[in-house]
Amino acid sequence: MDRRRMVIALGGNAIIPVGTKGTYLEQYRITKGTMAQVAELSAAGHQIVITHGNGPVVGNIFLRNDAGYQVHGIVPMPLFVCGADSQGGLGYMIQQNLQNAMFLRGIDTPVATVVTQVLVDRDDPAFAKPTKPIGPYYDEEQARRVAAEFGWTVKEDAGRGWRRVVPSPLPRKVIEFEVIRRMLDAGVMVVAVGGGGVPVVTCEEDRIEGIDAVIDKDLASELLAELIQADTFVIITQVEQVCRGWGRPDQEALATLTAARARDLLAAGEFPAGSMGPKIEAALSFLAAGGREVVITDPEHLLAAVRGEAGTRIVP
Repeated sequence: MDRRRMVIALGGNAIIPVGTKGTYLEQYRITKGTMAQVAELSAAGHQIVITHGNGPVVGNIFLRNDAGYQVHGIVPMPLFVCGADSQGGLGYMIQQNLQNAMFLRGIDTPVATVVTQVLVDRDDPAFAKPTKPIGPYYDEEQARRVAAEFGWTVKEDAGRGWRRVVPSPLPRKVIEFEVIRRMLDAGVMVVAVGGGGVPVVTCEEDRIEGIDAVIDKDLASELLAELIQADTFVIITQVEQVCRGWGRPDQEALATLTAARARDLLAAGEFPAGSMGPKIEAALSFLAAGGREVVITDPEHLLAAVRGEAGTRIVP
């Protein structure tokens, strides 16, 4: 295929699949296999930005925060700092595996990780109704105590206990997009927008400041793809292809979809909000903004899917 500018969005399950313990060695091994395929794409001349989810990594960081506070009295860091921490740790692992894969192929393309901030609107309706659970389970007394101490919103979670909930606002701007674009122009492969980016809002005292929230990784990745004028947006998830009728006897794998067909299936409820829905929404936004194609597949089929031999391709 012709040389393209790509954003490849790795889901959290592309690094820590369901059923694994999530040890560093497990994460490293899985990431190594995916980065070997990315290296092949780079060798073919494509310009590449890799974005990634950070669950459950950021959740584990938050749990360590809580344990440090409960046992040793160490004041916990804000959630947005935990998100930045996860960008550094996961970015390091992705970057190193990609550097090694490039080295083994005799390719001298530099790789860099950018700690990325994403602007959200302080008046986004999501801040009035936080819904995203994060952190440990508490009994009701503990939950109300930490809520009062730290100003958190807590809710009972399906009979399993009480948890903190945070908002999930829409991404409005990737603060570092121009830096990322310049790095691509200079021949650098970039790892960015980890976990949907560190949420920031405008403020009076300074230009921007962090705020506790969780941004959808696919929507933030799509926004970056728009801003850097990518040709191809690749979404890596836990299934090889998008399916109509998922889990039903008439389940049908979809190799190619037009934007119109994808929109109709989304409206018909074929892509639930908790799974494939946000990915299809991100795909439609990218194509509406002028993108050439969206590819959705699992880590094992990344290379084949970009070549048109696997996965699901969504086109205008």
